[in-house]
Amino acid sequence: MNLINFQIATPEKVVLQEKIEKVSLPTELGEITVLPGHIPLIANLSPGEMIIYTMSGQARHYAVAGGFVEVRSGNEVVVLSDATERAEEIDEARAEEAMKRAKQLMEGVRRDEVKFAEAAAALERSLMRLRVARKRRHGQTPTLNTGRN
Repeated sequence: MNLINFQIATPEKVVLQEKIEKVSLPTELGEITVLPGHIPLIANLSPGEMIIYTMSGQARHYAVAGGFVEVRSGNEVVVLSDATERAEEIDEARAEEAMKRAKQLMEGVRRDEVKFAEAAAALERSLMRLRVARKRRHGQTPTLNTGRN
């Protein structure tokens, strides 16, 4: 079976490095799924949900705050992310507080385009984290049908 050598790195650390079956990623042009044998590609990541399918066919959900994905020849995929967090590790209460703070900040800086854009980006990150955490909590976890029993 062909597998992908997959790695996620943030400015702080290597978050994950393992062999996987496939990965779905949010890019600026839409969601893509990378399978073994994919053509080389570099794309900007959008804040959203990344789903990694392990060798056993299980799906693992991650919130990704943006960055880049590079698909290399030889079944290698590298994600360079501003921040990546596993769905189970997201603290919903903290994400909700961050969302409220971002909304309040947006109200207070409407006339300053730069500060407003920064607050809007913070709001988008908080909403993305909440969506990923809530989706996982409600059991919406797809599995990859590999034909194995």
